[in-house]
Order: sequence, then C-alpha cells, then structure tokens
Amino acid sequence: MTTRARVADPGFGEALAEFCREAAAPASIAQAVAGILADVKARGDRAVANYAAKFDGARFGPDAFRVAPEEIKAAMGRLSPADRAALRSAHASIREFNGRGRSKNWSARNRHGGRVGEKFDPIRRVGLYIPGGEVPLVSTVLMTATLAKIAGCPQIAAFTPAKGDGAVAAGILAALAVAGVDEVYRVGGVPAVGAMAYGTSTIPAVDKIFGPGNAYVCEAKRQVFGTVGVDSLPGPSEVMIVADSKADPAYAAADLLAQAEHGSGREKIFLVVLEPKKKGLTEAILAEVARQVKISGRSSKIVRVLDEGFFIAEAGSLEEAAAVANYAAPEHLQLMVGRAAARRLTREITTAGAVFIGNASPTVLGDFAAGPSHVLPTARAARFSSGLRVADFQRRTSLVEYSEAALRAALPTVAAFARLEQLDAHGRSAALRFE
Repeated sequence: MTTRARVADPGFGEALAEFCREAAAPASIAQAVAGILADVKARGDRAVANYAAKFDGARFGPDAFRVAPEEIKAAMGRLSPADRAALRSAHASIREFNGRGRSKNWSARNRHGGRVGEKFDPIRRVGLYIPGGEVPLVSTVLMTATLAKIAGCPQIAAFTPAKGDGAVAAGILAALAVAGVDEVYRVGGVPAVGAMAYGTSTIPAVDKIFGPGNAYVCEAKRQVFGTVGVDSLPGPSEVMIVADSKADPAYAAADLLAQAEHGSGREKIFLVVLEPKKKGLTEAILAEVARQVKISGRSSKIVRVLDEGFFIAEAGSLEEAAAVANYAAPEHLQLMVGRAAARRLTREITTAGAVFIGNASPTVLGDFAAGPSHVLPTARAARFSSGLRVADFQRRTSLVEYSEAALRAALPTVAAFARLEQLDAHGRSAALRFE
C-alpha cells in the first residue's frame, strides 16, 4: 500500500529508509544470469542463438545476428515525417548539450618545474544495450550513441532484442541511423551482455558496456564488471516531486504516472508536499492520480506501483523537503514550487540524478528531448554517481615529464616517502640518477 507520513513524525526516517531500501536481486536471478553468461562464454554463437529462440522466439543463426546496414538506413523511411523530425530534433539537443562535456587535454608546470597534465582518449570499442522487450526505448539509442560519437569512440556496437520474426523495431533502427551507428546486433538480454563481455566468433568483445536494462540485464552487467567496464547499474525508474501552492495537481499527477508506467512494477515514485503552504494539496494530487490512471493505456502496470512503490511525505519546511530528497537521492527530481523556493532547493539538494524546475518542466523532457542523457543513477546511487556523460566514453591518462633540474627539486620529497614507507628501492630509483 502507499506509504504516507509527516516528516516531523517519529519513525519517519525509518519508514523512508525502509521504502528506499533496494532489495537484492533474488538468488534465482543471480544464478540464472550466471548460468547464461557461462554458457555464452563457453559456446559463443550457438548459445546466443539458442537463447534468442528460447527468450524471444527468434530463430536465426549467427549469420543473421548483425542487422544489415541497408536495413538500418531503410528504417527511416518506415517512420512518419513527424517522427523523423522528432528524432533529428532530439539528436540535435543531445549533441548540443553533451558537446560541452567533452574532457580536454591539458598540461602545466608543477612546483618542481616538471610538466604534468592529462590526456583523454575515447574508449576503443563500446557496446550499447538498447531495451526493446516491454517497450522499444528509441530514446536510449540517442542518449547513449550520441555521447559515444562526441567522445570519438571508433567502434560503437548496439545490441537490442528482436521480435519472433527477427525484426527490430523501426524506431530503434531509425534512431541508430540518425546517430550514425551501423554495427547493430539483434541480440538482447543476458546473452547480449555475455557476447559484449566475452565475444563470440561473429561478435567482437567490447571494452565497456552502456545502457539500461531489466533486473536480469543489470545483474549480468554486475557479474561481468572487471572483464569489461560498465557505465552503471540503472534500475527501475524513479521520480520525486516536491510541490507547494504553485504546483498544479493535474501536472503533478501526470508526471508521477509517467514514471510509474515503465512496466517492471518496481518503479518508485515520491511526492513531497509542503502541506502548510496549501491545505488539501495532497488530496488534490491523489484525486488527479485516481482520475488519470483510469484513462492510461498502461493502467495495470501503474496500479502496482501506486500500491507498492508510492511514498508521500508531508514536509513542514523547505529544509525538511531537502532532507527527504537528499536521503532518497531520486533519479529524477521535479520542483513544482515557487521561483525562490526552487532556487533554494536546487542549491541545497545535492544528490539528485537530474533536476526539473517549474510546472513547465516535466521529467519527460529529460526522457526524450531536452539534451542531458536519460541514463541516470537509481536506487540511491545518485549519492555517489552521476548521469551518463561524454566523459564516461573517454579514459584519462596522466602525463609526467621532468627535466633533471625538476627531478633534483623533487628528491627530498621522494626520499622522505621512501623512508616513511620503508621502500628503499623507490628512493634509490630517483637518487641514483645523481650518483
């Protein structure tokens, strides 16, 4: 059932912590994932083909894993002019926003007179996981591939499940065409993660895996980490709405339901109401939720979230609202409050994946069109990590170049640390250059 509590009430902290506690993947999921990964590692293409038939009903051999480039190009023609324009518009926004985030090389002189700096190189080969089962996440293509292109990754391979006839959603293929990705595999789920991590005869392994997925895909990413890099472990969607008298109840309800409809049933939605500002606001929003869920095409998915994943906090002040948000660290945070309150909350809340300010800024803008990547931390991971950035597709190398004079200036420090750490060979490696 929905959890509802006042922030000032005893036991509120425990109730919030219990609601936010992320249940570990059931042992059955972890075991199933481990078995599939081991099979893909051992049998390669044969295992991938078997699982495509078992899980997706798609029966084809390794020679059909890769989508033909002409099929990718042709997908644009299968969309309406309006849909094609939307893809290009979103791509432009994502490119413009993320183009500012590319890390740049630098160098400088340090206190010894040596030259130090950093250089940034694109990751050589990246794999993009594009969910296509419950719903085809067309936007995820642009939210990952565009960043990889900006970073300059020379090899970008996309993986997405096929339907029973082997077809891939036209929207996904069209988005890949817009992003300029032509290495695409009709392979999904855990087998796709295994193929990316270990490689097969027809699918070269990647260096890092990006993109969201269901509980099985996230567990697979967790298990292959170390063999390859992974961007994060983004789980079911989350949104927190902070509302005061400036909030429109219909907007707030619509935005809660938009994130609840994803389909896993494990989504979490939060409503933090500054109740003293407008008596009855909570009830007004709940009435809109009840009205709008009846007209949703995915109401059966939403109802489960409303019953099991809905937390309502009634806050007496902006400080209390900020404290709730900083603890929950929501993936998406919407501030449906006045301008001054929004400025203050934006400053004081430091753990949200993305912040949307004002009644005209629904989370769906971040999902599809505004520019920042929608691959964001969930399950309180925003306490220590950020949403996907171009820098995640780059790797950093530090550079050190000393002259003899600079090395001489550093000798006392080197000698001291070698002595403190009882590593005499360390100290001698620098000192012998002057003997």
